[in-house]
Amino acid sequence: MTPSFLALPGAVESGSLGVAAHYGSPLVEQRALESGDAVVDLSHRGVVTVSGEDRLTWLNSMTSQQLTGLRPGEGAETLLLDANGRIEQAIRLVDDGTRAWLLVDEGSAEPLFAFLHRMRFALRVEVEDASAEYATVLAFAGGSALPALQGLGLAVAEWRDPWADVVPGGVQYARGEHPAAGWSAHQLVFPRAALPAIADLAASDGAPFAAGLTALDALEVRAWRPSRHGDVDERSIPHEFDWLRTAVHLTKGCYRGQETVAKVHNLGHPPRRLVMLHLDGSGGELPVPGALLYRAGQAADPDARPVGRIARVALHHEWGGIALALVKRAVPEDAALEARAGEAGADASSTAGEIVACAQEVVVPSDAGSARDIPRLKRL
Repeated sequence: MTPSFLALPGAVESGSLGVAAHYGSPLVEQRALESGDAVVDLSHRGVVTVSGEDRLTWLNSMTSQQLTGLRPGEGAETLLLDANGRIEQAIRLVDDGTRAWLLVDEGSAEPLFAFLHRMRFALRVEVEDASAEYATVLAFAGGSALPALQGLGLAVAEWRDPWADVVPGGVQYARGEHPAAGWSAHQLVFPRAALPAIADLAASDGAPFAAGLTALDALEVRAWRPSRHGDVDERSIPHEFDWLRTAVHLTKGCYRGQETVAKVHNLGHPPRRLVMLHLDGSGGELPVPGALLYRAGQAADPDARPVGRIARVALHHEWGGIALALVKRAVPEDAALEARAGEAGADASSTAGEIVACAQEVVVPSDAGSARDIPRLKRL
């Protein structure tokens, strides 16, 4: 993996991902990224390509979004579900007229390629894991970064995130004005050999500069923007994240997991719901991803049962400590919550970490679903 961005001044690597968590000033990077004046190296993520005449109809038959009829350069977001409707892959897709570019989170390219390769049968499609040859870079519209990236003339594909609006065929559970109304993230696909040129651009005086994953995470958390790597677990279904806004077409027809999607939306309720938490950081310590959530006053009780888990935690330049979390649907929307700072999965019997108060901001309401009001038959 080309270490060009990690060679920039102040770069601090995010674990062992080979990309930067930040470059020394996470909050400054957030502001620059939000205004469109910074780029994010996403070269640790995966790229899978599908070519051949049947590529869009084939992908359409297996995933949750309507993909047939996409014009060259037009993008979409789609989910690959298992037979029970649980999320296996979240795919950012853009078609260039000859190839469909499937952009996925870290660790997802290899299993996605293996699945698609097995499903080819006699159709005119060719699947390739192109992660070793291509990488993605992100920028928001409205500033200098996106035009600068486009001006290099080296991008082979560009995907525009549809999260700002409810796409045709989708539905939104969130009430009122959505914080993603101005969301304008673009992901550009470059040959990996072009990454040094992009890093040089980010290091030039007066040019867009680099922002790390920490900055992007904070903006995504504030926009309630779910991600496969950051928020999804083995039980997750799209309804829990309000992902029917952009990644599910409710009337497109059959695909794997479609029965669960339709049943939960029309007749039931998602068992969990996404919330954004406002975290009390007065103690100087925040929970970590994976920390368990409890009703207020119960985190210190060794017999208390958790009511949810924290997925992603961020320090936002305006909102302070915030997090995305999944809680049980039965938890009242106005209930005060708390978590222990410290290790992921720490329960009430743990003595590590202080107790952090958490206030809910509702993303998916407790009454989400049951779109079809089917009258009950009167009993004799």
